[in-house]
Amino acid sequence: MAIRLARWPSRTTPTLGRHLALAVGAAILLLLLSSQIGAYDDYNLAEVAIFVIAVAGLNVLTGVNGQLSLGHGALMAIGAAARLRGPYLAGATLALAVGLPQIATRYSHVFGGEEGLTVTPPGPPDWLGADFPPERWMAWIAIAAALVTIVLLANLLQSSVGRSFKAVRDHEAAAALAGIDVARTQVHAFVVSSACAGLAGSLFAYWSGLTAPAGFGVALSLQLLSAIVIGGLGSLSGAVWGSIILVIIPALTGGLASSLSLASSVANNLPLAIYGSVLVLAMLLVPNGIDGGLRRLLVLARTRWTGAPSTHKGVVDWDDPSGG
Repeated sequence: MAIRLARWPSRTTPTLGRHLALAVGAAILLLLLSSQIGAYDDYNLAEVAIFVIAVAGLNVLTGVNGQLSLGHGALMAIGAAARLRGPYLAGATLALAVGLPQIATRYSHVFGGEEGLTVTPPGPPDWLGADFPPERWMAWIAIAAALVTIVLLANLLQSSVGRSFKAVRDHEAAAALAGIDVARTQVHAFVVSSACAGLAGSLFAYWSGLTAPAGFGVALSLQLLSAIVIGGLGSLSGAVWGSIILVIIPALTGGLASSLSLASSVANNLPLAIYGSVLVLAMLLVPNGIDGGLRRLLVLARTRWTGAPSTHKGVVDWDDPSGG
């Protein structure tokens, strides 16, 4: 008996319009927020937006398509695609993350070695005025790139390509019987995810002003994975929450460590310990991530308010092809 995938009704125009409206609204709010905060907060806001791009791309690969990559820190530096699967894919990307810094060291005359290459951030245009903060301009660039990325990924996931990603993730054999080229679909997911990592890496270079091999290693890849777990696996809005946690928690804990006047060995490890504790608590309290927890609270609140049965239907997300 042939297995057929259910066909969702075509809603390209309404979906695109909804995503663009959400993006424009978010852009207005974020630009207003950026204009009211200081240079340091603008700097952190730009970092959040950059990580949103990388985490959203990784969420497409891991959460939506079911492929695990441990080398996305390296992909943020170069971008790549692969045909490997399962543990082989994880091992190959891990080897990439470990080996890439050695290339920069071996060809130090090209890549700057351990010290890396200095990157000059783009300055704000003249029409914004001579006193316009460069940190705010960098935040605006990163926000624009993040919103465009989210809109494109949201529409991609609600297309036939996105449904193929999810079908392969759920059951490769059933997807193959339904006529989906599994290997080709997995490569497409990896290419999309890698493109997001490459875009985030290019913005990261401008944001930091330096591209050193140590900044794109295994630690960064594991941070990106922890962000999609904390935010919500397979959810684009979860990528936003995970990126916020990825940036805000170390910043807050770093300030706490310095204010407590602790020993250097304790102060250096305190941010990592607190970040690990937050990750463990998030997995225990909200196993579906922050996005899943918020959805659950929304459903419970609506159930209590309307008396309707508790169900997840009607909770709209950008990457939900059913619209509920």
